[in-house]
Amino acid sequence: MYKNIVSYIRDIYGIQQEFIPLHEPRFIGNEKKYVLDAIDSTFVSSIGSYVDKFESMMCDLTGSKYAIAIVNGTNALHLSLLLADVKEGDEVLTQPLTFIATVNAISYCNATPHFVDVDKETLGLSPSKLENYLNDISLMRNGQCYNKKTGKRISACVPMHTFGLPLFIDKLVEVCSRYNIPVIEDAAESLGSYYKKKHTGTFGLLGVFSFNGNKIVTSGGGGAIITNNEDLAKKAKHLSTQSKIPHKWEFKHDQIGFNYRMPNLNAALACAQLEQLEFYIQNKRKLSELYFGFFKNNNEIKLIREVKQSKSNYWLNSIILKDKKQRDNFLKFTNENGIMTRPIWNLMNKLDMFKKANCSDLKTAEWLEERVVSITSSVRL
Repeated sequence: MYKNIVSYIRDIYGIQQEFIPLHEPRFIGNEKKYVLDAIDSTFVSSIGSYVDKFESMMCDLTGSKYAIAIVNGTNALHLSLLLADVKEGDEVLTQPLTFIATVNAISYCNATPHFVDVDKETLGLSPSKLENYLNDISLMRNGQCYNKKTGKRISACVPMHTFGLPLFIDKLVEVCSRYNIPVIEDAAESLGSYYKKKHTGTFGLLGVFSFNGNKIVTSGGGGAIITNNEDLAKKAKHLSTQSKIPHKWEFKHDQIGFNYRMPNLNAALACAQLEQLEFYIQNKRKLSELYFGFFKNNNEIKLIREVKQSKSNYWLNSIILKDKKQRDNFLKFTNENGIMTRPIWNLMNKLDMFKKANCSDLKTAEWLEERVVSITSSVRL
């Protein structure tokens, strides 16, 4: 069976011998032109026309009023948590099935992650499980939510749209609003994904994207924050530029800030990549259809697909295998035969740094951890 999968992947990519990566970037547009233009302008750091253009393009794409270009997705998450008023000693709700950047950003604020289970259909934080859990452990005091077991304030919730698959984000925001908990969407992997015709990242108070080298659109390294809140947008830009007060020549700063702005050089690359996003998504959705046709009669392997009323960018196509043993055998066979595949992340609550964090019942996340594998998902040329 695994041999047939390897053969199929090689056939649809037209590569019979060479190694096939999991997801590699494609540079088929104006990337070199824009980058050289940025170099010629001598504006290669955080001030430049491509930074402004990138922010405008992100607003047009997502329908958000404001976009702030950030140096990477992790820093964008960190800054967003600060903007949402997460403070030292707080707890932040998130999912255990995520890339570590989500949880690292919470730790940068000296806050503690608090893990809640996911839905099997979306791999994302479960609204129903969150609601039941908050009913059990929360206490409202002075309009704010507290964990009655620890006494700590629950100051934010960070769900993640895993592999570009939108989670049930509207219901999640509705649950959090009843407890006055702001939502920061980790949309790092879901650029171009929609839920109920609304772009991911636009449901919560703030949304965060990544433009790392392995994402659907890359700037080498880069991130973005989007929001409809003008005050937060202004504060994000101010904090990300070392909290410098504008002046023609003097260096005055009014609070501790961060060197978090995306350089113009990276923004030039991002602009050219964003011009190709529609083509990339169409290409990747076609790839998912091909995989769906291939796996639909397989009783032991299931391809993960978008839920109703959502449109995924299918950044990574992923499958669910029968059990951990089958998963490990599949990973070994494919990688030894030149097809790069990867398991989903180890659960965050199992890592040494976060073993003491509070958790709900995580049986779905634990089940998925043992079975989910991402398979070749690059745009096919």
